[in-house]
Amino acid sequence: MAYLSHLSLTNFRNLVELELNLPEGVVVFSGPNAQGKTTLLEAVYLLAIARSFRAENEREVLNFQAAAAGNQALVGGMVEKKGERVQVYVGYEPVAARNAGGPTTDPRHGALSVRKQIRVSRVRRTATELVGTVNAVLFSAEDIELVMGPPSGRRRFLDVLISQADPFYIKGLQRYQKVVQQRNQLLRMINDGRAQVAELAFWDDELVREGAWITWRRREVMKELARDCAEHHSQLVAPGEFFQVAYQPSVPVGETIQDTEDQFRQSLAAASRRERATSNTAVGPHRDDFDLSINEVDMGTFASRGQARTLGLSLRLAEASYLASVRGEGPIVLLDDVLSEMDADRRRRVLEKTTQYQQSLITTTDIEPLREFFGQAATYFLVADGGVRPWE
Repeated sequence: MAYLSHLSLTNFRNLVELELNLPEGVVVFSGPNAQGKTTLLEAVYLLAIARSFRAENEREVLNFQAAAAGNQALVGGMVEKKGERVQVYVGYEPVAARNAGGPTTDPRHGALSVRKQIRVSRVRRTATELVGTVNAVLFSAEDIELVMGPPSGRRRFLDVLISQADPFYIKGLQRYQKVVQQRNQLLRMINDGRAQVAELAFWDDELVREGAWITWRRREVMKELARDCAEHHSQLVAPGEFFQVAYQPSVPVGETIQDTEDQFRQSLAAASRRERATSNTAVGPHRDDFDLSINEVDMGTFASRGQARTLGLSLRLAEASYLASVRGEGPIVLLDDVLSEMDADRRRRVLEKTTQYQQSLITTTDIEPLREFFGQAATYFLVADGGVRPWE
């Protein structure tokens, strides 16, 4: 099992300086809105996936005044796992950018960039090498978009899940993404008359090899995920609702990876005219999706917001179950204000499930229902005025 025993933040959003010891078990962060509760979970999740789940651009995580002064931001954590301690640090150093008036690091100019550095037990690592060191699952209000939002969000959910479980997957995914970029550039050059169609052959081979393996890997994971989703959902709703998750690859999956490569080539050939017209690679894992249905009714189209929230919870619970089974240790569970819209019975069921793991970090604006449920079995912190202190 694994848990985060210490969190250290410097100039990370509104938390300028924080050293926080964390126990095993349930930890509740309570306080008014816009005080930094979500920022705490953002920092912990950053240690797991090497990227903020809230920021479109990584410079956003730097505290405004610190960035303007050229000071770095730092997120550090001490992880206890399998009898050893692992230190993880992610640092953001502001980099001066140039505009017409000369160099500036003032974020108001919109030109600030950052240089990110990662260290694991003092050894410098890449983001790819960090993923999987600390496993975490984030439950947030935005999980409704896994049901009602675009396919890109569901692909990201799947990619983050598999990447935490399998270090080979994230490397293959990065290779595939680079191939798509290169191939799209070549398609544009062909349309502009600056390249020949025959030059696609090399990138087609690369696309098929990398893409078929990713498609195959996703299909294997989705088999287990679908089973876990159905089980968790059945325990959150009334009897008679049957939740199904179905992988929808843009390329048919064969009986073997070689069969899948053959199917990929056929799909690529069939899409050649469309690709020439759009200058974009038309098939492959970057076009995948998965369907969510209850009693064979498509929830992407017909789910109520309440149903979508429950389905999102089921997906996250299945994610946690999968990581625990594959990695042999439970993930750190992060619940970011997802309990407020639940009735008491569903809240109890979710808490019973998520707090079975060695550590669960929960944010809320209303501490009383959690006090009633956990009593003295949880640790409570107040988040206010740019700081975190034990709840008195």
